[in-house]
Amino acid sequence: MKLLVTGGAGFIGSNFILYWLKNHPDDTIVNLDALTYAGNLENLVEVEKNPHYSFIKGDITDSSIVEKVMQGVDTVVHFAAESHVDRSISGPAIFVRTNVLGTQVLLDAAVKQKVKHFHHVSTDEVFGALKLNTTEKFSETTIYDPRSPYSASKAGSDHLVRAYYHTYGLPTTITNCSNNYGPFQHPEKLIPLAITNLLEGKKVPVYGDGLYVRDWLYVEDHCRAIETVFQKGKIGETYCVGGLTSDISNLEIVKKIAGLMGKTESTIEFVKDRPGHDRRYAIDWTKIQKELGWAPLHDFDTYLQTTINWYKENQEWWKHVKSGEYQNYYKMQYNTSP
Repeated sequence: MKLLVTGGAGFIGSNFILYWLKNHPDDTIVNLDALTYAGNLENLVEVEKNPHYSFIKGDITDSSIVEKVMQGVDTVVHFAAESHVDRSISGPAIFVRTNVLGTQVLLDAAVKQKVKHFHHVSTDEVFGALKLNTTEKFSETTIYDPRSPYSASKAGSDHLVRAYYHTYGLPTTITNCSNNYGPFQHPEKLIPLAITNLLEGKKVPVYGDGLYVRDWLYVEDHCRAIETVFQKGKIGETYCVGGLTSDISNLEIVKKIAGLMGKTESTIEFVKDRPGHDRRYAIDWTKIQKELGWAPLHDFDTYLQTTINWYKENQEWWKHVKSGEYQNYYKMQYNTSP
């Protein structure tokens, strides 16, 4: 099988490529990535000489490149997206361009090339926010209510994928996942930000009161979920994918990380909250479990320690990521130098 993976140099995309080639060594993967700040080919050193892997630098909004790389492809795995909420607040236009227009360009090419399966990777943030101290969870039937430019752009891409299934008969599936964590995650995200700041002897910024709740999914479990959808999923369906956490706040996570790294809570620095900050996300992954037999394998506490260990052992990787443009971004977001 020949797969086109968009955004394969990013955090989840690169983990997916590594996972897929390890478990499906006879398949071929073409990685299309624009190599924005979030794309890092160092994530894929392990497979860069694999004859079943190739990389093409290109923007998913460029129809000429997309039509070229789509030729002969059996399956598309669409990760490519602008994904950081804070960046979407300061500059929403690129989110609409990449996440909405880029998805439409890919869908057009997939229809033209008669792709057998187009899988779209989305987020639970399209569903909006839940109240604290409730048992409510997002599911496949939750009404969309995006609250940031990022989540609105991802909602738009979800709707386009469904429209191409119904209008053009393109074989599509969608997964809406919760917050991922694990190796190769960009240090602007909460968990690697906390880990790398503590390794550098710096404080960890926490928005507002820190009582924002997220569901946390280890990245390899996410890769397994997509694999399961390929193998057992029903065309035209959507599946919610979540982890093994239960209403753990951002503040609790930072405290856990500090404790596991032998640091005190004095390393936590509360900073001004961001606009429209969603209070709580929670995922009900009953459908993918009952219908396809998938369930997360990685419990949060164990794999939080595994993730900390990875960043300790790969300091050259994240120090390189934290240099240059990232410093300017960090200063803008938190009014301090990284």
